[in-house]
Amino acid sequence: MNQIVIENGYIISMNHDRQVFEGGDILIEGDCITALGRIPSGLVREDAERVNARGKLVMPGFINSHVHLSQQLARGLGDDVDLLTWLHQRIWPYESSMEWEDSYISSLACCIEMIRSGVTTFAEAGGQEVEGMARAVEETGIRGILARSTMDCGQGLPEKWQETAEETLAVQEDLISKWHGSAGGRIRVWFALRTIFNVSDRLIQMTYDLAVKYGVGIHMHVAEVREEVNYARKNRGNTTVKHLANLGALGGRLLAVHCVWLDEEEIELFAHHGVKVSHCPAAGMKVLGFARIPEMLDKGICISIGTDGAPCNNRMDIISDMYLASLIHKGRTLNPETLPAERILEMATVNGAKCLQWEDEIGSLEPGKKADLIIINPAAAGSLPVHDPVANLVYAVQSANVESSMCDGRWLMRNRRIMTVNEKEVLRQAGEKAAALALKAGISLPERFPVIKVR
Repeated sequence: MNQIVIENGYIISMNHDRQVFEGGDILIEGDCITALGRIPSGLVREDAERVNARGKLVMPGFINSHVHLSQQLARGLGDDVDLLTWLHQRIWPYESSMEWEDSYISSLACCIEMIRSGVTTFAEAGGQEVEGMARAVEETGIRGILARSTMDCGQGLPEKWQETAEETLAVQEDLISKWHGSAGGRIRVWFALRTIFNVSDRLIQMTYDLAVKYGVGIHMHVAEVREEVNYARKNRGNTTVKHLANLGALGGRLLAVHCVWLDEEEIELFAHHGVKVSHCPAAGMKVLGFARIPEMLDKGICISIGTDGAPCNNRMDIISDMYLASLIHKGRTLNPETLPAERILEMATVNGAKCLQWEDEIGSLEPGKKADLIIINPAAAGSLPVHDPVANLVYAVQSANVESSMCDGRWLMRNRRIMTVNEKEVLRQAGEKAAALALKAGISLPERFPVIKVR
């Protein structure tokens, strides 16, 4: 069994006691951590790979709890428009024009960007061409939860996506059968519900029952915009969250995303039922609003951090979202102690693992857990000096400081070089596919300034 020893690092374990090991070592055997702290010399074989982490920060890989792999090639197609315009006139035409290979290239490009920002695990909110996503995850070596975007009603749905509840659930069951637990356990498959606009009560209830049957989660955009809440009141008789509660669809299996428009009663419902939340601060600031994250945390709700997709956040960079998550809530509450750095790190690691129902294997560096970790080199003009390493990780470190990344004991990136796929070739194909998809979907953007074509 292959051995890797990371030596002399500043190890932020995120274990139960939040221990930090200064000048510590990590012994990795196969896909797991076997020892942490000071490693007895007798445990390390002569043929072990040794990595000197002196002056560097070593910590669990970040967990991105809400991302759209298939939207990576649509970066820039949805800027400066409201959500419903974004959805009906930009993203649905784009996504419904995708084929299997488009999703594959989009997913490869998205995984590369996540790896470069220190993400080792993600939860996909649901595209249509899941086979392409799964192949990309297999090849890049990252860990992820995949889902199919699920809809059985609603205005403006492309003809390609019009399915009954039974039809869409049958496809998802087939995906679970084929992909759940694949890639050595790195790939899991969940159910997804797109939004209350596009899912019937029957689909919601059937999805919840199947999630219980298969022991998996449900990924859903919830209380995303004011229009959604108004729609739910008018068409379902109550707000999204209260309607889900009436259907018996709130529970620990639900990962609710955004959750911007919740009232006090709905926050209490989330806390009572153990609903988990993915907070996407950049996407929220762009068009949705400010979720009441500190208030939810005070109620004991498990909250993680997501980037959302490239057409709404533009950056699949969780480090940027960690920074934003802390600052916007300090500003909103006028309290500099709101969401301190250590709480943000919890949201991006251990809370992320809990939200993905994967905390038994990932989220912290501990013997017996998976070897999912990152090495951060703070030796840069924008991140030195390091008086407080934990604070630096949230307020100063950038994705360019992530030097190396490991998932399942395998290097995904070493010294800023992607190890698992040909990054240059992926980005070349991504550019070609993106242009072709926009043309196929009939999406043309207005010129913001007069353009003079010279050549």
